[in-house]
Parts: sequence; C-alpha cells; structure tokens
Amino acid sequence: MKEFFQIMGKYFARYKKYIVSALGVNVLSSVLNLFSFATIIPILNILFQKEEKAYEYMPLSWDKIDDLKTILLNDVNYYAQLMVEQHGPATTMLLLGIVLSIATFFKTGAYFGGSALLMPLRTGVIRDIRNDIYNKVLRLPLSFFSEEKKGDILTRVSTDVNEIDASIGASLDTLIKNPILIVVYMGMLIALSWQLTLFTLLVVPILAVAIGKIGKSLKANSILQQSKLSDSISQFEETLGGLRIIKAFIAEKKMQDRFEKVNEEFRDIANRVAIRQSAAHPVSEFLGTVMIVIVLWFGGYLIFSGKSSLDGGVFIYYLVILYSTLQPLKDISKAGYSVQKGLASMERINKILEAENNIKETANPKQINELHNCIELKNVSFSYDASREILHQISLKVNKGDTIALVGQSGSGKSTLVDLIPRFHDVSSGEIDIDGQDIRTLSLHSLRGLIGNVNQEAILFNDTIFNNIAFGVENATQEQVEAAAKIANAHEFIMEMEQGYQTNVGDRGGRLSGGQRQRISIARAILKNPPILILDEATSALDTESERLVQDALEKLMKTRTTIAIAHRLSTIKNANIIYVLHEGKIVEQGTHEQLIAQGGYYKKLNDMQSL
Repeated sequence: MKEFFQIMGKYFARYKKYIVSALGVNVLSSVLNLFSFATIIPILNILFQKEEKAYEYMPLSWDKIDDLKTILLNDVNYYAQLMVEQHGPATTMLLLGIVLSIATFFKTGAYFGGSALLMPLRTGVIRDIRNDIYNKVLRLPLSFFSEEKKGDILTRVSTDVNEIDASIGASLDTLIKNPILIVVYMGMLIALSWQLTLFTLLVVPILAVAIGKIGKSLKANSILQQSKLSDSISQFEETLGGLRIIKAFIAEKKMQDRFEKVNEEFRDIANRVAIRQSAAHPVSEFLGTVMIVIVLWFGGYLIFSGKSSLDGGVFIYYLVILYSTLQPLKDISKAGYSVQKGLASMERINKILEAENNIKETANPKQINELHNCIELKNVSFSYDASREILHQISLKVNKGDTIALVGQSGSGKSTLVDLIPRFHDVSSGEIDIDGQDIRTLSLHSLRGLIGNVNQEAILFNDTIFNNIAFGVENATQEQVEAAAKIANAHEFIMEMEQGYQTNVGDRGGRLSGGQRQRISIARAILKNPPILILDEATSALDTESERLVQDALEKLMKTRTTIAIAHRLSTIKNANIIYVLHEGKIVEQGTHEQLIAQGGYYKKLNDMQSL
C-alpha cells in the first residue's frame, strides 16, 4: 500500500475535503454498527431465558471509569430485565428489534453518505489523470514519440486509465471505509476480552502473508498483460493504416497469423491474471473460517475454565464483531489485488507522465514578436542518440525576406534541420540565432508564434473547414478565414461543398483530396500570418493540376516572408535566393540555381535526373 499512496497521493491531495468528510461519516457508521450489534445480547438472554439473577442499575461516574465495560453490560441487562417485567418477553424482543432497525437505518444512511462523498474523489482522480496524460503528450518533444509505438501510447491513455478506474477507483471506498471499521471493531474486541483478541491477532498474519504472495505475482502479470494488449492494438492500428498495401501484396494471411499470435499471448497472460484474482475470495474465505474456528475453540476454553469474564451472550456478541471484522479484511485483500493490478497500469502511465522533456525554457525567457534581421545556424550538429550524427557542422544564414531552399536525397537531414528552428528538437552542438539571440533563450510560445509550417502531409483535424483554417488563431472572423482561403486558392472548392466552411473534413481530412487538404493547410498558415515560413516538400505528393494551384498559393504566401523551403522537385525552388545542397548531414554545395548548374556537381546530377 505504501507504493499505492506514493503514486496516487498527489491526486488524493486535491480532494482533501471529500476524504476528511468521508472519514467522519464512516467513523459514525462503524460506531452505529457496534450499537446495532449490541442489541443481540439482551435478545439472546431473553431467548435462552438466562436472566436468573436480578440486576440493579449502576450509575456511571468518573471514579468507576475502569469498570466501564462491566457497568455498561450490567445496565443493558437491567433495562432488558425491566422491560420484560413490564411488557413481557415477546413485546421486549419486538421493541429491541425496532431499536435494531432504527440503528441499522442510521448506520446504512451513514454508509451510503461515506460512499457518496467519495464519488467526486474517484471521478475527479480519473479525470485528472487523463488531463495530465494529455497535457504531457502535448508538451513532450517529438523525439519521444519516434521511440514509442503509437498503439502503446493509445493503450496507456485509454485501457490503462480505464483499468485504474476499475481497480483503484473502485477500491477507494474499501480502502478508506474498511480500515476505520477494523480499528473500531478491534477496539471493541479488546474492550470485551484482551486475552482472546491478542490470541486472534497472532492468527491474522497467516492471512496477510498468503494474500501478499498472490498480490505480488498479480502485479507482475498485469504489467505483462497490458504490454501484450498494447502490441495487439499497435498491430491493429498498423493494419488500418496499411490496408491498401496488405491487400495489394496478398498478405492477409501473414497479417492474420501475426495478429493471432499476439492475441493468443495476451489471452494466456489474461488467464493467469484472472485465475490469481479469482483466488482472492476463496483464500481469504477459507483462512477466515479457520480463524473463527480457532478463536471459537480458544474462547470456549477461556469461558469453561473460568479465565474470562465473558458470558455466553457477550461471547456470541464478540464472535459477531470478529466475523464482521473479517469482512473488511477480506474486502481489503480483494482491493489489494485490484490495487496491484491498477498500479501495474499506473506504472505504464508514469512512463509518459515522468518522461523527461529536454526542450526546456530558461528561467526568464525573452519574448520575440518579429524577425528584424536574419536567422543564422552556427556550426549546428544534431543526433537523436550518440550512435549516429544526423547533421554535422551546418552553418547557414537566412536574411529577412529571403527564400532559401534545402535539397538533397531522402535521409540527408533536411526535415531534421528545419525542425531545429522551432525547437521541436534541440541542437547537440552549435547554436541557432534569430536576430542575434540564441533561440534557447527565447520563449517557446513566442518563438513558435513567429513560424508557420506547411508540410508534405497536410495535417487536418476531424472538424470543420473553418476551424481547421482558424486553428491556433483566437477569435478569427468569417471574413478573415475566407480571405485566407482565397489567397490559398481554396475558397472556390469550399463554396462548392454542401455546408461550405462548416463542412466536416473527416478523420485526417479524409473527405478531401490531397490538393484540397494542402490548400487548407496553406490557408491556415496565411491566417496565422507568420514572418517566418517553413515549407517541407509541400507539393511533392500532388498531381500536376493540384501542384499548380498549390504552388500559386505558396508564391502568394511567400511574398514579404522569410522562407525556408525543402523541395524534391527542383523546378519549384529555382527562384530561391540561395539553394543549399545536403548530403549525409553536411552542406556540400550552395548557390543560386544557375550557379549550381554551372558547377556541375551534385545539384546538377539531381536536376538532370529530374529532367529525364
């Protein structure tokens, strides 16, 4: 349980008032429970006609506080005897039954109140965990997601959080209520007979050891179970994304066998987890019964030998409380299994929540709202890990209003280079300056506010066209959105749609063609109106007609802006002020289109191949 409170404590701390209120109500419930149980003593005495001696009322005073138990038992019997004399045994039992019913009503009311007070805690904790995961995902660097499987991340956000809700959330009531019941009940047991209670406490550790061993194995298997589930979801997600290729290469059987293998592994581990979890109740039930039998024997021995002041009715009351103590113990043991399973999910979630974000701002970052002079890369090198360098000693300068182009084979480091400017990654060595200021000293928000991106794959969200164009721009008006769409050559096809700008584009913009998606992406960049523009192969995946429309939109967008363009089609960047040719992470050539052709080097070879 220590690990449980270490991990979940920061969430529980936000709901202190609910926890304190629930504790108070549950204390009241447990005390009322004892009171309701106490009514069985006079009922048993009446049933078995044990009242042979006459009881006299004994007033309670501070000088007799040590005899509290004796006085209370005497006075209970006195009033029961008085009622029998006045109303008869049957009526007395009816009256005691009514008292029992009233006490039970208030007890169950307090029980319900304790559970109701914990509902905001349970639902709030799950909400907070989901919010924390989502907020962390938004702020983690892109490198984190290149190392993790998308299906695994989705499993942690969905299935693992649901597992925490089902296991830890459902156990909160038990973990808060039952310890109170156990403490109150044990206090009464000690008051009734400390010798018998001490003997009982020597038996309890047997139950705890057995439960602990099962719980540890359950947690280990639960971690493995969630891992296998992540694998199956990852494969399902890959299948949906690559269905066209799977069908084209007649690989349905291969993918089916691959999925069924992982699914079978998940089934096997799920069986082991379910079997161990199912063992919780039988094990605790058996050990609890054995404990009652042993206590029954020892208690009988104390009474028959005259070594205990307990009489038959009080001993039955003792056994009732003891058995009532076992149920909270069993519930805690079952909750312990659930908590172990939930902790396995929480450990997987913590891999996201505790992942280090190496893109950090300085203590007092500088604000930047405009590009005045230039962007400059000074001896920039970068690697995702120490094994292989992606960029090596890159130095280049982009003056305000200029357009530079980056060309080179796939894998030469072009996209990585432009990702360094908005600090999607940080340089391994060297520095990047904007107007002479190292970008690591700038506010991330203001830095990225300077930059607009148009990528090869137009990333749209499952929302309306209006909201996709206005994405990231607060309080954009219809007129502003339409003006941006017109510049991007998108207004015409948007107006031809059934609901115009309120048309939903579908998942990842799937209801639109590639050219339409790209023009909406350009309209989004136009509306943001950034002084720096990064174009990452924005036309390479389009047909000729779409490319013409998109290229025209890009030329409008690039006017009066500082632009860094990555291009495979060299025809789109002929008018760039400077073209940098990258090869294996290094700049091997630079110059205008004509200068590079005249050099007859790597760039000319690329140009000749495209001409062919």
